Amino acid sequence: MVINERSRDLHVSGHACQQELKILHALVKPKFFIPVHGEQRHLRLHAQLAQDMGMKPDHIVITDIGHVVELTPNSIRQNGTVTAGRILVDGYGVGDVGSVVLRDRKRLAEDGMIVVVVTMSSIDHSVLSGPEIITRGFVYVKESEELMDEVRQLAAQVLAQVQPGDDWATIKGDIKRELSSYLFRKAKRSPMILPVIMEA
Repeated sequence: MVINERSRDLHVSGHACQQELKILHALVKPKFFIPVHGEQRHLRLHAQLAQDMGMKPDHIVITDIGHVVELTPNSIRQNGTVTAGRILVDGYGVGDVGSVVLRDRKRLAEDGMIVVVVTMSSIDHSVLSGPEIITRGFVYVKESEELMDEVRQLAAQVLAQVQPGDDWATIKGDIKRELSSYLFRKAKRSPMILPVIMEA
């Protein structure tokens, strides 16, 4: 009976064992050797295995991303570096995912987000409806109704202090600051807070 990942919940390695690697070296008889794939310790073990099979140490190179390997009929050596590394692909964009975007995504993944939606008068800044609280990835609302009610009441208190001359950016900033401070004290988490003000 053969047990594999299809029949049982287990990890099956796709890597060759040492004996299989030795067979490959014996069959191919490489003149030069660059171990690839795996962590640094795997590369070093594979290099040692090649030496055990009779390969000269100066015919083996352990390299890394961006290192240039120069080959001639009689030698192999590392010769400088080139710019290389991970390239982030995001939709149609290649390499243009900024650190701010990555930071926001990390924060969303760890603490979720809260959206505060309110409709306000464009004339006197009075609240016409809301605030409504929408959460994603922060808490399961049905199990945290009390917390959500407290967040809604706090947002309403902030909006009650708005003056007709306040600009929208100031109002949003006040909501974010008060809710952020409260949620950290209450839940020890810092969700992204997005106030949305609709004018009417």
